[in-house]
Amino acid sequence: MLQQLTIQNYVIIEELEINFSSKLNIITGETGAGKSIIMGALGLILGERAETSALVYKNKKSVVEGLFEIKSKKKIKKFLVENELDSNDELIIRREIGINGKSRAFINDSPVTLDQLQRLSAMLVDLHQQFDSLQLGESDFQREVLDALAGHSEILNQFRHIYLQWQQAGKEYDELKTQKQQFDKEADYNRFQFNELEEAGFKENELEEIDSNLKLLNNAEGIKTVLSKIYFDLKESETPLVQQLKILYNQLLAYSSFHPDMAALIQRIQSAQIELQDTADEVERISSHIYFDPEKIQQLNERLSIGYKLLKKHGVKTTNELLGIQKQLGEKLQAVFQIDEAIQNKEKETNKYFTEALKIAEKISDGRKKHAKPLEDKVNKLLVQVGMPNARFKVEIKPVDLIFSGCDAIEFLFDANLPTGEKGKSGQFQPIRKVASGGELSRLMLCIKSLVAQSMDLPTLIFDEIDSGISGEAARQVGVIMKELAAKRQVICITHQPQIAGKADAHFLVYKEIVKNSVKTNIRILTAEERITVIAKMLSGEKPTAAALENAREMVRN
Repeated sequence: MLQQLTIQNYVIIEELEINFSSKLNIITGETGAGKSIIMGALGLILGERAETSALVYKNKKSVVEGLFEIKSKKKIKKFLVENELDSNDELIIRREIGINGKSRAFINDSPVTLDQLQRLSAMLVDLHQQFDSLQLGESDFQREVLDALAGHSEILNQFRHIYLQWQQAGKEYDELKTQKQQFDKEADYNRFQFNELEEAGFKENELEEIDSNLKLLNNAEGIKTVLSKIYFDLKESETPLVQQLKILYNQLLAYSSFHPDMAALIQRIQSAQIELQDTADEVERISSHIYFDPEKIQQLNERLSIGYKLLKKHGVKTTNELLGIQKQLGEKLQAVFQIDEAIQNKEKETNKYFTEALKIAEKISDGRKKHAKPLEDKVNKLLVQVGMPNARFKVEIKPVDLIFSGCDAIEFLFDANLPTGEKGKSGQFQPIRKVASGGELSRLMLCIKSLVAQSMDLPTLIFDEIDSGISGEAARQVGVIMKELAAKRQVICITHQPQIAGKADAHFLVYKEIVKNSVKTNIRILTAEERITVIAKMLSGEKPTAAALENAREMVRN
């Protein structure tokens, strides 16, 4: 609900503030008083384009601010949270036009883009103006009208949940088929590479061990010569080191009691002698296992050559990396066998969700068709009341492939000039957006929204010049319908018709006044007596007659 609109330094408005009623707000005023200027200012906070020519004083910025009450609007609060904007029960939208011509938009004092402002304002205000491309011509709204009348909220949520599961399963099914095509392309090459690695049959760290063994075998003779010499010097020379240490040990042992440190020294020589004895034995053992084997060297070189080619081919450096590639290739080949089963399962799952979604969509479609004819009848009856006796409204429902809203394409059709005596068979029905004029669209929208106001979460409805081309009883009926609509939703209407003005819960008068030799637009809410006078003037002119005053009083009273 729009609680308050504040305008500063805009066209011929220096400063004004409007506090709206939650029900039916009527704005009247003489032609040229500035009603369209107020609508232009309102359009700014709804995201319309700003012009520097709008500035009254070129040395200060123009500001338009709207205060909205949104405590019951979950959709709006969700938008605020998703866009990281403060979310309270009240919402302030502000639009500023700087002296340099640049405009800025704010939601709850946070700067936002024009796109954000337009998306939010569409949830707050439904503005109907002459020559607009109105919401009534949009297929989403047309569908929402039928769904609201049919009470489809719960079943639609159920359908959309399954529809999204169907879409996701279908996406996964397509991905699996694409994956299979890729697998099929790569399968032969992968199988060749896997077989090549499997045939090589490498074990963990094998190439590194082969390299180490080859270094040992290629140097076997030199290593064995050195080991033999060491063993000879330790145990078999004319004066072997092991024997010499044993002699030294025996020589010192005879004097062990003559010096306190002698025992420790003798122990160390004995330990050295034992260690060298063990070393000699280990040298002999290692030497006995080292021998030059040309045939073994050739075998290892061939094995290493195969390994190096595979390492280079796959761009890796170690045996374990090569084994990792072999494992990956094996998994890919295994996946080829598994993916057919996965595709079959996913196809079954996709078809299951499709069948469930289609079944629910058909129920929704039945509900829409059931309520289409009653809607046509009610709207056509209201069209006669609002001054369009030759106009006819029709709902067209055509089957389509499953979409997020079901399996229907819904189009509201309109024939503005049905020949007298015909009953909807003129053959001139066309989509509303193509044939209805601005005034016709506004009145048609009023009729439709009055029927669904209780069922749909409608925003504030603003009608500008809805009374174009009507008067008398038709205008009174527009006022009656608007009054009933305003009992459920806030309505703001700019009108020249006294019959509509008489239905107001809050009646505002737009007028011009001279301030410091300049013409300024202002607005004020009228008292009960002032309303009677203003409506009387709308009926009979600047100097209302007694009959006009009485007629105005009757309009206000009823």
